[in-house]
Amino acid sequence: MSKKRVYELAKELNISAKELIDELLTLGVEVKNHMSSIDDDIVSTIKELYVDDKKGEKKEKTIKKISSKPKPKDIKNFEKKETEKKETVNKDKKKEEEKKTGKPKRKNERKRFKEEIKEKKVEKKEEEIVKTVNVKPEDLKLDILSQKMKIPVSKIIKDQFMKGLILRPGQSLSLEDSISLAENYGWDLEIIEEEIIDPIEKLKKNYDELYEKNELVLRPPVVTVMGHVDHGKTTLLDNIRNTKVADREAGGITQTIGAYQVEVDGKKITFIDTPGHEAFTEMRARGAQATDIVILMVAADDGVMPQTIEAYNHAKTANVPIIVAINKIDKPNANVEFTKQQLASKLKLVAEDWGGDTVTVLISAKTGEGVDELLEMILLVSEMADIKCYPEGKARGIIIESNLDKAIGPVASAIIKDGILKLGNYIVAGQTCGKVKALTVGRKRVRFAEPSQAVQILGFNDVPDVHSIIYVVDNLEQARLISDFEKQMQKKKDNLKGNRHIRLEDLVKGEKENKELNLILKAESFGSVEALKQAIAKLENDEVHIEIRHASIGAINSSDILLASASNSVVLGFKVKPDASARKQAEIEDVQIKTYDIIFELINDLKRALEGLLEPEKVEEISGSGEIKKVFKINKVGSIAGVQLHEGYASKKGFVRIYRNNQEIFDGKIESLKHYKDEVSQVSAPQECGIKFLKFDEIESGDQLQFRVMKEVKKTIDFKK
Repeated sequence: MSKKRVYELAKELNISAKELIDELLTLGVEVKNHMSSIDDDIVSTIKELYVDDKKGEKKEKTIKKISSKPKPKDIKNFEKKETEKKETVNKDKKKEEEKKTGKPKRKNERKRFKEEIKEKKVEKKEEEIVKTVNVKPEDLKLDILSQKMKIPVSKIIKDQFMKGLILRPGQSLSLEDSISLAENYGWDLEIIEEEIIDPIEKLKKNYDELYEKNELVLRPPVVTVMGHVDHGKTTLLDNIRNTKVADREAGGITQTIGAYQVEVDGKKITFIDTPGHEAFTEMRARGAQATDIVILMVAADDGVMPQTIEAYNHAKTANVPIIVAINKIDKPNANVEFTKQQLASKLKLVAEDWGGDTVTVLISAKTGEGVDELLEMILLVSEMADIKCYPEGKARGIIIESNLDKAIGPVASAIIKDGILKLGNYIVAGQTCGKVKALTVGRKRVRFAEPSQAVQILGFNDVPDVHSIIYVVDNLEQARLISDFEKQMQKKKDNLKGNRHIRLEDLVKGEKENKELNLILKAESFGSVEALKQAIAKLENDEVHIEIRHASIGAINSSDILLASASNSVVLGFKVKPDASARKQAEIEDVQIKTYDIIFELINDLKRALEGLLEPEKVEEISGSGEIKKVFKINKVGSIAGVQLHEGYASKKGFVRIYRNNQEIFDGKIESLKHYKDEVSQVSAPQECGIKFLKFDEIESGDQLQFRVMKEVKKTIDFKK
């Protein structure tokens, strides 16, 4: 809105600025001096109060005198009468009066203009002074909103009850309910995010700047071995360690908890012995890219198995080079060509000798065949990947294991990624900090650790989280400030967990009590929406229910997120993406958005989620068989059966049937299971064991035993016909 200064308007009206100021004050418009600005609507009103003389004389001030002020409730009637009166007034008479007095006789009209100016002034103030209640996401609670709006909780509860909504003091509210509640009392709700200065981000930025300057050198690669269970990962690592034992004193291999460093042709390789794919992914989730190269182990007698695919997907997500090691080539039933075919068809990993670009090495981890070639390939791939680090200055690393040693306190094993870690350095890792008191590489105490080196660190105040990033800082005060900041952030996350909305992953794990899944569906066309609805309907069964809360076409927007928050739904998008405001809203509301381009992937994810809601089915399974060879009578104990297991295994938590002459004489539990003198939980064939049956001693040599266990079998969902 443009504005005009007082002196400019006075000049246009051919009056003095002082006169105009006086008239403005009379009309209730506050101005300080001739330089004050006036809004256009008031300027227009003032101009309307001035009348030009037909004879071309100069404009004169013709502001009407103020008549008696009508009461607000009579204004409409009053204005109506004045309008009628104006229509009957003789125009010539009015002009004569204006010439004589310089002011119009329309006192009531002047009053009307004054009221209009006052109304416009009030409207302007209301526009400028917007009632806004600012709250943090964690403060969306009835008591806090009540306090900020200065409205008693009891009044809000009463008002909402009259509308059919039952609230209670201290109740947490969704964003949608909070917005609606504030609007009911004339307030705008605004979510405020604290501007948090993350000291860890500052440390990261320092390293980013060093990398941008390209002041880097090559460092030894850090390698993780992954694959299906029993495909030889542990055997390979053991082989690499054992073949280098003789070189240990010369520095050929260094060993710490969970990490081993080997020297090949004067170059070093660090191996991380990760406990599983989950640990590998957790490193990624915490921003700890510990691994430079992944070795994917595939047994030549088994080929690509489910966990092989899972391991590959984890490695692919990490976006690191993959070397395939085809193991167990020494076995008679090994089929290398078939394994390569499976790698190509199931994982799209085409071996180099098949015309692809996947480095593939044939090995026998058991005999050591091909292991040296595998190590050479690691060095070659490392060279091609150009793995570098910042060689000097403050160290940065990744904690791969940590524990509390009763004798020496918290101990952490780490891989150094940048810089040099030295004795006496102040360090911080997540919520804990300290000062380096001792460094151990292998079995030797050292004064410093270099990039890619695996080192044990003593000096943390508490046991640091596994897979957290360790930084060297200037002093202990800085270390404490950073660790305290991390504690506060974790506390906030924990406080918000109670408001966390459902996720498909929670359902897969069975972490939802009620058997219902709410969905918001968005797709690029009505045809796709209908196809999704029909496919999803086929997944529903007697145990679980799918409720499609909303389904429409177009991009995922804020409205969809608010609805998902209110209904505790997951938002699924098919060939559409969330817009910027929806992404931001989803972060605030902690609503999950999942998007797909292939309908079968969407359905499969839902299928897995719903299967997590199904109660597992308990199935009895025969685990093994055996025979009582001898009976031992022990006072105050009873009869103990000396048993020879023929096949399978016997479990202490399982059940057993006893047969004599093909007739069942007992069906019950095992009270005690021993292997020699040790109480054990399980014994496998062809071992012998001692068994005490629960409340049954009438046993004889030659009795036949059938062992059983109860297993929970996860139910699956089949599409309805």
